[in-house]
Amino acid sequence: MAYELYPAFKHWMPTNGNIWFYSDPHFGDKENWLLRKQFIRAIDNVEAFDNLQITTINKTCGKNDTLVILGDVGDIEYVKKLRAKKKILILGNHDQGASYYATVFDEVYAGPVIIAERLILTHEPIDFPYSVNIHGHDHSNHGFKDGLHINCCAEHINYTPICLSHIVKSGLLKNTINIHREAIDKAKDHKK
Repeated sequence: MAYELYPAFKHWMPTNGNIWFYSDPHFGDKENWLLRKQFIRAIDNVEAFDNLQITTINKTCGKNDTLVILGDVGDIEYVKKLRAKKKILILGNHDQGASYYATVFDEVYAGPVIIAERLILTHEPIDFPYSVNIHGHDHSNHGFKDGLHINCCAEHINYTPICLSHIVKSGLLKNTINIHREAIDKAKDHKK
């Protein structure tokens, strides 16, 4: 299934690049690093861990790409080290507010963003059968297992951003219910 970003988001798609998703880096958050230490035992402090995240993100997300962080950024000094051409933020529950991040992100959103038919970006996962929900927040990864949710929490994607074109090519968008078809079918049933 082909997709097309809504006009308000077409500028996210770089001419020679991709759109990538990453969530919950919690840069500079020592408490969060201690929780994640079980995943990467060789890292002995939060700064080394955050620099490893930056290195991994920059190996994947190039200078012509757009990087969308789905919340819980942490220390904005680390965001300055990300080499993406455009940086977009969907605020998370640990984030401080749009004005705090405006100096390092090109765009900041405070709630769910529907970027194309059948694609919705959020921090917390939501139950919305008309779109694939690309989200973060769920560090336990015990949330939705219905093929309509992609958890981009850093530790669940091996600290490597997920590419929008790979999501589309995977066929996940076919799992959504077409909201227009459902409305038409309900109208037909109501007339009977």
